[in-house]
Amino acid sequence: MINFKENAELNTLNHSCAHLMAQAVKHLYPHAKFWVGPVVEEGFYYDIDLGDDVIRDEDLPRIEKEMKKCAKDAKNIVRHEISREEALEQFKDDPYKVDLIERMEEGTNISMYTQGDFTDLCRGPHVENTKLLKNFKLLKHSGAYWKGDEHNQVLQRIYGVCLPTAEELEKHLADLEDAKQRDHRRLGKEMAMFMFSETVGSGLPMWLPNGFTVRRELSDYIMNKELAQGYIHVKTPVVVSTKLYKISGHLAHYKDDMFPIMERDGEEYCLRPMNCPEHMIMYRSTLHSYRDLPVRIAEIADDFRYEASGALTGIERSRAFVQNDSHIFCRPDQIKEEIKNVTNLILDVYKDFGFEEYSFRLSLRDVNNKEKYFGNDELWETSEAQLREILIEMGVPFYEAEGEAAFYGPKIDVQVKSAIGHDVTMSTIQLDYQLPERFELTYINEEGEKVRPVVIHRAILGSLDRFVAFLLEETKGKLPLWLAPTQIVVIPVSPEAHGAYAAEVVDTLRKNGVRVTLDDRNEKLGYRVREAQTQKIPVEIVIGEKEAEEKAVTVRRYGSRQETKMSLEAFVEAALTEIRTKQRAE
Repeated sequence: MINFKENAELNTLNHSCAHLMAQAVKHLYPHAKFWVGPVVEEGFYYDIDLGDDVIRDEDLPRIEKEMKKCAKDAKNIVRHEISREEALEQFKDDPYKVDLIERMEEGTNISMYTQGDFTDLCRGPHVENTKLLKNFKLLKHSGAYWKGDEHNQVLQRIYGVCLPTAEELEKHLADLEDAKQRDHRRLGKEMAMFMFSETVGSGLPMWLPNGFTVRRELSDYIMNKELAQGYIHVKTPVVVSTKLYKISGHLAHYKDDMFPIMERDGEEYCLRPMNCPEHMIMYRSTLHSYRDLPVRIAEIADDFRYEASGALTGIERSRAFVQNDSHIFCRPDQIKEEIKNVTNLILDVYKDFGFEEYSFRLSLRDVNNKEKYFGNDELWETSEAQLREILIEMGVPFYEAEGEAAFYGPKIDVQVKSAIGHDVTMSTIQLDYQLPERFELTYINEEGEKVRPVVIHRAILGSLDRFVAFLLEETKGKLPLWLAPTQIVVIPVSPEAHGAYAAEVVDTLRKNGVRVTLDDRNEKLGYRVREAQTQKIPVEIVIGEKEAEEKAVTVRRYGSRQETKMSLEAFVEAALTEIRTKQRAE
C-alpha cells in the first residue's frame, strides 16, 4: 500500500487536494469553518465545523462533484504572506484559525494559499494549479474531537485520496477494496473467531470456539518447536505485587502503559504488562552451575497493557493479549550460539507459514536521550556490537534503527510486511545485561565464583493475537488444514437417504482426531455448499448414492470447483498426512 505521507510528490498532491475539498465544502456549506487538513499515510483529511449540518454517506458524491468543478476551473494556487496581526484581523470570526495563529510567535509572517475564492493558512507546498487535482476520491467520514480532546466540540472529518493519473487511482482503490476484504476484524466476525463487547471493556478480546481452536493449535505448534530445542515451559500469575516491577524498573519506565495499581491489605498489585520479571524470580530460586546453562524458560503468557483507545485495532493491538515469550539465561560465551539458534527458529517458523516479505532490524538506544535507558555506555556499546556481529556472521541482511531498543537492552526485531501494507513487528530477540544485575542473578563459574548470567528475551510468534490477525489478513481467512477451526464438513446430498453413511464418515474422521462437522440440515445441497465456502472450511465432502454404495467420498477444496472422488480410507490417510506435516494452503 502507498504511504502518501512519506512520498514527497503524493504528499504535495494530497495536501493540495485537501484544500480543493475544503473549497468545495465552503461552496456547499457557506457557514463551514475549518480546523486542519493534513496528509496522512492513507491520503488526506480535513476537520470541519458545519454547525447543525451532518455529513452523511450520500453527501460525499455531492462534494466530489463540486470538487471536480473547482478543479476544472483551473485556478492557480498562489502563496502569499501576511503578518500575524493581519492574519488575526482577517480570520477574527473563525475561532479555529485564531487558535492556530495565536500559537505562533509574535512577529511571525504567516503563509497563506489562495485558489480562486478560497484562502487558507498553510505552510505548503502545493501544486501550481487546481487542474492537476482531477484524480481523487472521498473515502469516508467520521467525527473527531477538536484537538483530539474529548471535552471539545466534535468536528466532522472527511477523508480522501488523490493520485497523479486515473489509472493509478483505480489501482489504489482496488487495493483498498482488497485490504477491506482482508481486514482481520471483518474476517474474524465472518468466521466467528473473536468478539468485543463494550460491557466487557474496550480492547479486551473474547475468543470464540473457532478462534480459541486456532490459538490452541498455534500454542501447541510453537511449544513443540521449543521442546525440541530444550526449552522448559512454565505458567506464572497475571496479577503480581508491584515490588516485582519496582525491582525490574518497569514501574518507573512503563507505568503509563499499565493498568492502574490495585491495593489490598496494604499491598499493591498490578496486572502484568510482561512476564520477564517472574522468570527472573524463577531462575533465582535455584542454585545454578555453569554446567546447567543455558536455561531456557518459555511461557504462553497472558499480558495486559493500557493501550490508548485510538490505537486499538482489533486483536492486532489490544489491551489483553498472549505472548509466545521466553527468557534464555546463559553464559557470555553462549550468547552467540543462543541468538543464532533463536534466529534459525524464527526462519524455520516463517518457512512453515510461507512468510517471504520480512526484514531484520537492529534496534539501538537513542544516544541523545540516554536517561530513557538502564545501564552504562560500555554495556550498551558491547551488547549492540554483539548483536551487530551476530547478524553479520549469519549473513542476515538488516538495517539499524536508533531509539527502538528496550529500556534494558538492544534487540533484533523482525519486521514482516502484511498483505494490507502494515509493517508488523512479529518476532524479537533482546540482549539484556541489566535485569540480571537488578535481580542479582548468579551462577557458579568454573572457579567456584558467583557471576552474573546474561538474559536473552525472545518471542517467535510474538503476540499470538497479532499473529492470528496477520494470518487472517495474509490468507483472507483461507487457513491451512492443520490450523483451520473446522477442518472438514461432510454434506449428504439427501440427509434421509445418505445420512447414515455421512455419519459413518464423520465418526471415522473424529476417531482420527480430525475437526469435522456434519451438515445434514433440511436445506438444498447448493445452499449448504455455499455456506461451507462462506465459513472458509478447507475441505467439503459430499456424500451421494454412489459414495454410499462404494464407501467413497467426493472431495472439494475451499475456493475450487474441482471435485475428486476417492475411497474413504485413502482420503483419511491423505488428510492425516497433510495435517501432520502442516502443509500450507494452496
